Amino acid sequence: MRYLKFVVAFMGLLFSVGASAQTGKVLQGLLRDSLSRVVSGASVKLIQGKDTLSTSSSVGGVFTFNEVKGNTFTVKISSVGFEPFEKEFTFPQSETKFMVPAIILNGNPKMLEEVVVSGVLTVQVKGDTVEYTTKDLKLREGSVAEDALKKLQGVEVDNQGNVTAQGEAVTRVRINGKDYFGGDVKTATQNLPANIIEKMQIVDDYGDMANITGNKTGESTKVLNIQIDPKYNKGFMTTLRVGGGTNERYQATGMVMAMNNKTQISILGNLNNMNADLFDFNAMGGGARGRQGAAGGRGPGSGMFGGTPDGITKTGSLGVNFRHDFSDKLKLYGSYSYGHNNNNTIAKTHTENVGVDSKGNMITDAESNSTNIRASHRFEANLEWNISPKDYLKITPQFGFNNTRADAWSHSEVLLNDRLNNTQDQTSWSKGNSPRYNISGLYNRKLNDKGRNLFVNFNYDNGATNSDVDQILDQYVADPANRDEPLKNFYTRINREIENKSWNAGSTVSYTEPLTLKSKLEFSYDFNTNDYDNRNTQIGRDSLGNILTEKGTNYDYNYDYAFTTHRVGASYIFSGEKLSYSLGAAVQPSLLRGNAYGQNEAAVIDRKNFNFVPIARLEYKFSRQSNITVNYSGRSNEPSVTQILPFEVSTSQVMTTIGNENLNPEFRHSLNARYRAGDFQKGKTFFAMLRADLTQDKIVSMVRRIPSERNGIVQEVGYENESAPVYNIGSFYFMGRSLKNKTYTINYGGGVNYSRNISYLNVNATGGTFDKLITNNTVISQMLSFRYNPSEKFEIAPGVRYAYNISSTTLARLNAANTSKLTPNLIGSVNITPTLVFGADLSKEFNYGYQNNANPFVINSYVEQKFLKGQRGAFRLQAYDLLNQQVNINRTVGEALVDSQTNRLGRYFMLSFTFKLQKFSGIAPVEDNPFPAGMRPMRR
Repeated sequence: MRYLKFVVAFMGLLFSVGASAQTGKVLQGLLRDSLSRVVSGASVKLIQGKDTLSTSSSVGGVFTFNEVKGNTFTVKISSVGFEPFEKEFTFPQSETKFMVPAIILNGNPKMLEEVVVSGVLTVQVKGDTVEYTTKDLKLREGSVAEDALKKLQGVEVDNQGNVTAQGEAVTRVRINGKDYFGGDVKTATQNLPANIIEKMQIVDDYGDMANITGNKTGESTKVLNIQIDPKYNKGFMTTLRVGGGTNERYQATGMVMAMNNKTQISILGNLNNMNADLFDFNAMGGGARGRQGAAGGRGPGSGMFGGTPDGITKTGSLGVNFRHDFSDKLKLYGSYSYGHNNNNTIAKTHTENVGVDSKGNMITDAESNSTNIRASHRFEANLEWNISPKDYLKITPQFGFNNTRADAWSHSEVLLNDRLNNTQDQTSWSKGNSPRYNISGLYNRKLNDKGRNLFVNFNYDNGATNSDVDQILDQYVADPANRDEPLKNFYTRINREIENKSWNAGSTVSYTEPLTLKSKLEFSYDFNTNDYDNRNTQIGRDSLGNILTEKGTNYDYNYDYAFTTHRVGASYIFSGEKLSYSLGAAVQPSLLRGNAYGQNEAAVIDRKNFNFVPIARLEYKFSRQSNITVNYSGRSNEPSVTQILPFEVSTSQVMTTIGNENLNPEFRHSLNARYRAGDFQKGKTFFAMLRADLTQDKIVSMVRRIPSERNGIVQEVGYENESAPVYNIGSFYFMGRSLKNKTYTINYGGGVNYSRNISYLNVNATGGTFDKLITNNTVISQMLSFRYNPSEKFEIAPGVRYAYNISSTTLARLNAANTSKLTPNLIGSVNITPTLVFGADLSKEFNYGYQNNANPFVINSYVEQKFLKGQRGAFRLQAYDLLNQQVNINRTVGEALVDSQTNRLGRYFMLSFTFKLQKFSGIAPVEDNPFPAGMRPMRR
């Protein structure tokens, strides 16, 4: 508590000079163009004598000024493509709040010729948002949002449909500011028609609290917000596609989207064996407050010709997304999704481990064939209620359920010092389920019109994983002293049951006190707890059914522990016309406490920690089209169950883990800097990003390699906190130029990423010292692309990518050749006739430095004939991977060197039929206030 008092006193002393009493008035207005469309991002100034206040219009065209002291004032407005606006207003007598009648901005003919008629894509930088107008993109009839994204400068879409913007992955998507199918990116980008889109925004999103209060702390995520053209807000659209091909390939998809001003509903269905998932069930929406201390991964998706994740996947999906505005105050939106996947993956791996002496390494070559079946359900709803002009409430319930089944077979050969040690055949069967439910909410109270604000959010998340594993290992071991001796056979059957339960709960309270027109103080408190309750049992038997007595084979463990943090902080926030920043500090005590029980042993977990966390953020606007932002954040991460369980657990013949109940949580410091600049109206863009992460008390592995007659080398893995820093640094830059009405586009970019990881290795069976293994990995990447796109009927885009991977370790015997990949590619399409289209996608890989340098040349192409009125129907004949060379190779370096190669979707031909229908009334809905009660646009 002494730290908190010190921070508060220091912040008050430092910034009290700027504090003053405030008794001003509030002015609001709405900007529209001559077609009644809102105008966002306009520069708005309020002038009273010698005093000037500045802001910008929001995404809904709204501008707000607080602390207006006089009765008579002048409003000046400027925006690219419009004539300047200036008019004098007077506050109504005895009124403290004045809503200016809607202001109509007239187009500037000269500017319109440059910005719109010339076809140059209009791009605007609005603080943490880069906004693209899509109406001038040269897109074919029937294009989807993904096709538009591919033509936005600084945005990339890979062949699996993953979207990257300004060097960072886009993790969520919204339509008109609301999550669409739980924020699933590819569900929206690969199904939403491009012709109904008015704008696309790439947002550095800091969460609901930042969106409401304007106070941005913590780490941001990249969010894509798609704005629908208002004239498409009443009507419906549908797309139906069915196809069949060689190798028993099939596809059937359907999409229906209907809108009626205040109601919107979408229904999507998908059935195929082309690796084209419709939904990603690995992550659920974050809700009003996301779960802290747990995260989901992003899964593979589909691209233009179907996706290319590992293996072959049969998938069936069905989902519905809904939104209804009961009134201007009460809104409900959400989604339900179901998916069934059946994936078969064939893999080969080559692994090199350090041997038990200096004579050499242990080499393992393995091949495997696995089938994984998963059925998934996901439901999410959001209720937003503007209780009053000062009160806003949001509630988000969520539910998810996964049911899985897996069968796997593998064969491996182990060489020790260049001689055969053993061969293994392993078969396993497993099944499991994972239910999860969550409830989160937030409440915001605007305490007065001067900026005083109270914000509260909460969440409760409960999840579980239950699984059963049946595993058979047939092993044949050579006699190292006599090669002619017959191989000895060992048979082991393992039955394992796992019950993992966890729940997370937390809340944040934020209070904001204004000091001046441009500054304020924020005081915050955050509570978060993660609780884990798990049971893990295993029994091993021989071929006769007798229970094995080998160490670590049989166990029955229970462990229950919790990680709790409290964070108290204060910060000073300044928002100027060009410079905005926040400075402050927080203190965070944490407690890791629990118990672990074995059959004959027990352990108590009790660790307390204290962290001092700086709060810092800076944004400087060099001009309307260029700015720089710098943000620091820090957070604690608790040890995993495997790392903290202090008992010996063996889940395979060659790996035993022993956790450490004395582990401290890790603490990660993150620093991000982003720079955006360019003459966007003339087609010039530049983006740059620098990211650095440093982890204190990093939990590292302590690996002991023990010689084994049966297995060559057995690894015993423990865990400790590392005193030396573990860090990674990443960078990205992008330069783009469009010429001749966007007919020619040149893009150039790349980056350097460096990581430094630490682990420890001991090659003595007992005793000895652990050698510190520092792994340095540097990846240098570059790209160059060119697009010639004179009209929507012709496009050709050659490009090349290069990646060079430099890996080194302090253990010389683990050092291996560096790897590199050169990938030239060519994408193009042309109208042979007004209704006949030919397209192709060519990509060649040149791989160097791998154990198996496969260099696939992948050719995809299609011919499409459109017909019916408005080209609603189309037959498409497409060829995928004509040369049948699609493979996937990868290398990782750490305690071992691993080269892996997996199968991917191979050559096939498919004939499909597509029918599209759209019907809209062209009536735009009445524009409502885009800011919930208690929210206000930030001053710029």
